[in-house]
Amino acid sequence: MTGAALRQSAREIAILGWPLYIGQVAVLAFSTIDTVMVARHSALDLAALAVGAAAYISVFIGLAGIVMALGPIAGQLYGAGRLRECGRALHQAMWLALALSIGGCALLLFPQPFLRLAHATPEVAERVRGYTAGLALALPAALLFTAWRSFNIAVSRPKAVMALQLGALVLKLPLTALFVFGLALPTPLGELRVPALGAQGCGFATAIVIALQMALAWRLARRDPFYERFGLRDAIAKPQRARLVELLRLGVPMGLSMLIEVTGFTFMAFLISRIGATPVAGHQIAVNLVSLMYMLPLAIANAAGTLLAQRIGAGDRSGAHQLGWHGVGIGVLCGAVAGAAVYLLRAGIVHAYTNDPVIVAAALPLLAWVALFHLADATQTVAAFVLRAYRIVKLPLVINAVVLWGVGLVGGALLAFDVGGRSPPALLGAQGFWAAATFGLVVAAPALVWLLGAVLRQQAAEHPVAAPA
Repeated sequence: MTGAALRQSAREIAILGWPLYIGQVAVLAFSTIDTVMVARHSALDLAALAVGAAAYISVFIGLAGIVMALGPIAGQLYGAGRLRECGRALHQAMWLALALSIGGCALLLFPQPFLRLAHATPEVAERVRGYTAGLALALPAALLFTAWRSFNIAVSRPKAVMALQLGALVLKLPLTALFVFGLALPTPLGELRVPALGAQGCGFATAIVIALQMALAWRLARRDPFYERFGLRDAIAKPQRARLVELLRLGVPMGLSMLIEVTGFTFMAFLISRIGATPVAGHQIAVNLVSLMYMLPLAIANAAGTLLAQRIGAGDRSGAHQLGWHGVGIGVLCGAVAGAAVYLLRAGIVHAYTNDPVIVAAALPLLAWVALFHLADATQTVAAFVLRAYRIVKLPLVINAVVLWGVGLVGGALLAFDVGGRSPPALLGAQGFWAAATFGLVVAAPALVWLLGAVLRQQAAEHPVAAPA
């Protein structure tokens, strides 16, 4: 592994990764906008937003993870030059997205399981139902856009996705302000009034924006000459059982793994909400910040996984192995730098979200875990995406289930609620969950890196590189 090779890998990852990073930050900014605006509306609405967002993320991430199986499949087809098959794979992913959205919408329209888990008060529950109803309208378009996004990343065209995500963000800001705070505007025909909906308004604003974003994406796919070679200007291929089974075989473990990872946070929100509105409001700020930090290693992971899948499709096994290790190393370095920076600046960052001293006091101790947490999270994320490029998804699922649910969630509950009466005072409440989640990731990261090493050694043994003549 030479310095020149590492720089070349970093250059390739950066070229593909920077549009992914900007686009992902734009998507995350949706929840940041919601959190900041609702925090200034009322603590009750912020608690409802935390519970409702946790419900939506649990549903969306689990289903989107299945659809994202298109990525490694399309990446390998693209690397092998099988472009028409690559385009047909997108069509099958779109059919799958629509089918999955049926169950997802039902869960969002009837979120009683999430409300019972959170022990939500009637006032909070009413706001949660309104918020998730709006997001139920957004879910089909969001899953379709996930398929379109995965396809574009696989064929190294991330800027088209970034442009649409930035455009959606520009529209999201004023729409959310309008629906959260309301508007009274005099007109010649009388006063035009938009009621202040608080957290509920965030869901409806998101639904409008996501629908317009997907409509523009479809128009681009049908009209841009770039997509003609993939057959995307042709009629949509009918559902094909073999293709759908292939997507599900790879996608279900991916979706479950992502669901386990995200529910480590969302279930935390439900359980912390039992303590009170203030602790869950502080948790919501901490989660939003850590999610923002996560966008950089996620972009690195997406870029490294895509480039690796293309190399596998082209038959370049040696180049794929090298790039996989380089991606992990770059992710670790970026995770360490970002975690340390946010740890040092955490007080000013929390005050950027809210000046409510009670919420600040609840959020600030949680950010003390961020340096180690983010480093481990960045490492395991890149390693997991590299493994997906090799279509290794089942063992990472087992690792995530054991350490993130078993260690992180169950262990967090034992600490937070002082089960057994032995929890240190500093780890009671929300801090107990964050301590256990950090420890879970610290276990998961080296386990996935070890698995990656084992896979690459096996690949090298099965596909030895011939010595030059």
